[in-house]
Amino acid sequence: MTSKHPTRTSTQPLFAPLRLCGAFILLFSLAARAEAPPAPDVEKASKAMAADARKFLDCLSPEQLATAGFAFKDIERMNWHFIPKPRNGLTLKDMSDDQRALAKALLAGALSSQANTKAMTIMSLENILKEMEQGKGPKRDPEMYYWSVFGNPAPDAKEPWGWRVEGHHISINFTIIDDKTVAVGPAFLGTNPAEVKQGPRKGLRVLAEEEDMGRAFMKSLTDEQQKKAIILQVAPKEMVTAAQRQAVLQKFEGIPYSELTDKQKAGLIELVALYANRLRPELAQDDMRRVTQAGLDKLYFAWAGVTEVGQGHYYRIHGPNVLIEYDDTQNDANHIHTVWRDLENDFGGDVLKRHYEQSHK
Repeated sequence: MTSKHPTRTSTQPLFAPLRLCGAFILLFSLAARAEAPPAPDVEKASKAMAADARKFLDCLSPEQLATAGFAFKDIERMNWHFIPKPRNGLTLKDMSDDQRALAKALLAGALSSQANTKAMTIMSLENILKEMEQGKGPKRDPEMYYWSVFGNPAPDAKEPWGWRVEGHHISINFTIIDDKTVAVGPAFLGTNPAEVKQGPRKGLRVLAEEEDMGRAFMKSLTDEQQKKAIILQVAPKEMVTAAQRQAVLQKFEGIPYSELTDKQKAGLIELVALYANRLRPELAQDDMRRVTQAGLDKLYFAWAGVTEVGQGHYYRIHGPNVLIEYDDTQNDANHIHTVWRDLENDFGGDVLKRHYEQSHK
């Protein structure tokens, strides 16, 4: 080859009571006792993903295959962004109904049901933007989302392969190595508007949990803790790492996990789990396992801006191998960007490097 979880409309915080799922409670309790959490069945997810990708590719015409398929080492694999613009890949618009069903099944099989609902709803927001902008902004189309496959997926693939779904406010990147390792990142979801203000969908908030839980965690801190957590009085206009190929922050800022109470620690883990749980269970558990093994005491929570609803704000969770960023400042603080970055394995990263070193040996 060449180159259901219903959306909340409430603005009430979700932070209390805590709602950690069983797997993440186990991870949290094991970490507290300094025990290694169990390894999830990532191979199951890898094989399912390969089968779904193969079904999608096999249903394409030669012309469509040339558009959707790329060599694994093609530089396009790392050409990611979340703004509205033309991209490389095959759009939903250029697929038949059967092909769209298989494309969406590939994405649904990789995400949790909650995250898949969010992704589909984010696509549908393009129609709202089209009405709001009356042709004065970028071209808006809920079918201008692109599916791209890099390399050759197979249930027993020996060579790395990957795939991506991308368009305005969605960019989810997967790299599969040795059929046993799945690296996910960057994984971006955004919403504009963050809250629909008028029309038949008034009150819709696709990323309500991300906003409400982040604010509730910040408000759970004491005044002294908040002083340490706040890194800027005014929130930045964009996520600090934006669409960098490799996310880099020069230092850890904010309040460390080690300075939180037990209840606050559980709250921060719940917030991390919210983002990890965008993926299917095996992959979400693997990400949480890696964050835990890297050291929960090395996690930092940072906030910028104010905590009042409707005002610009930003937060991030930064650890040795993870960076979560959330920003809501644009369009009068009604435009959310969120991302999960694997600081070691975005686009395959370190694990891909080890694969090539071992293969050469």
